[in-house]
Amino acid sequence: MNDSVRPPAPGARLSPRDAERLRIQVGVIRKALKHKIGTGPVKGSVPPRDDEAHYLFRAGHALVREKDATRIDRFFAARGKEFRGGLVRKETRMPGLTLVALPQRLDGRDDVLATLDELDRDLGPGLVTPDHVVYVTPTGTLCPATEPIAGKDLPDAVFPPPACDPSIGKGVRVGVVDTGMWMPAVTSPVTPWLDGVVADPADQELVDPADIHPYAGHGTFVAGVVRCLAPGTRIEVEGVLTHGGAVFESDIVAQLDEALRDDDHPQLISISAGTHTRRDFALLAFEILAAAHGLDDGEETLVIAAAGNDASSDRFWPAAFPWVVSVGSVDPDGAVSDYSNVGTSWVDVYARGRDLVNAFPQGTYTCYEPPHLGEVREFDGLARWSGTSFATPVVTGLVAARMSATGEPARTAWAAVHAAGTPSVDPRGGHITTVGPLT
Repeated sequence: MNDSVRPPAPGARLSPRDAERLRIQVGVIRKALKHKIGTGPVKGSVPPRDDEAHYLFRAGHALVREKDATRIDRFFAARGKEFRGGLVRKETRMPGLTLVALPQRLDGRDDVLATLDELDRDLGPGLVTPDHVVYVTPTGTLCPATEPIAGKDLPDAVFPPPACDPSIGKGVRVGVVDTGMWMPAVTSPVTPWLDGVVADPADQELVDPADIHPYAGHGTFVAGVVRCLAPGTRIEVEGVLTHGGAVFESDIVAQLDEALRDDDHPQLISISAGTHTRRDFALLAFEILAAAHGLDDGEETLVIAAAGNDASSDRFWPAAFPWVVSVGSVDPDGAVSDYSNVGTSWVDVYARGRDLVNAFPQGTYTCYEPPHLGEVREFDGLARWSGTSFATPVVTGLVAARMSATGEPARTAWAAVHAAGTPSVDPRGGHITTVGPLT
């Protein structure tokens, strides 16, 4: 069974079914997050409908480097007839980053998009950016690219298969930044490879077995894929994307900053989430995070992130940062998956992301998206799932295994994993390198 659909080229109109899927997904995020959400277009500053959204952001707010906030104050002070009030600074918990509430425009245009256009013209592009929503459900086709599949539709075996040698990955610390950990999977006889995976109480995912919620088990599935390839790793799951599989940019970097300040901080961080951005600017909060922790050299901590599932070449952040390993998805035959984002300048590597089988909460799940809207599926602890979300932990597990075997630092181990990959030319992806098992 294959739920995925090939979306049109970037900037083209979505099919009616894809548009409906996108509208439903944005609705899930709107309901889950506590703040009003704005929708960003591919081009221009007119907010699109939910079924046309290219990115999402915190309405009425923006991000700026702390050192630049005074310049923004002066901008609004000189335009008292155009805005109601001034800039209001808010807490971000990330040193060097300021979240600001923007003053209300008196011309009725969008308080974020129109105002940032003017700030770009007057003070320089990208000085002030939206507080983007980072989510496991990008626009167009999803991340995950399908809803989870259960029961009679599952293959006989887990994929990737659990490694037999429990020492593979030993001594390597991995942080999985995701929806949290469904802890019953850790002690379940169905998923013994998850034994020892940890999550703080606040990062543990609560699931109603009678009504499994959207994106439940996403982090558990990702942790399971890493553990199958590197069973000796110490995995800690961070429950960051707990509200409809989404979180504000300013909040995710605050939690990453906290984790990276621990003495026992992760050596690898696996992120199966991201976003497109306004005018394709890099995520400002992640730029500040990278500078604070030396992530751009990757010798102490390496970030590995999903390239997204829009079947687009538009950059997807944080995967598109040069210091992040960006992972696309291929099918079992090695062809780039029809949902996977591509880009020779920013997608670094591909791994199988189609039809992986791993841990999932036990219970009843009702599909909420077309083409399976209303279909009821029963899960017994495993699921089949597809997306760059799940290709990403394949790469994370391979790098962890290499680090453990050789003692190499993270970026050196990643370079070796990439060098050992299989090069090919794909009709969509161009010259690509694929790593990890395919069948």
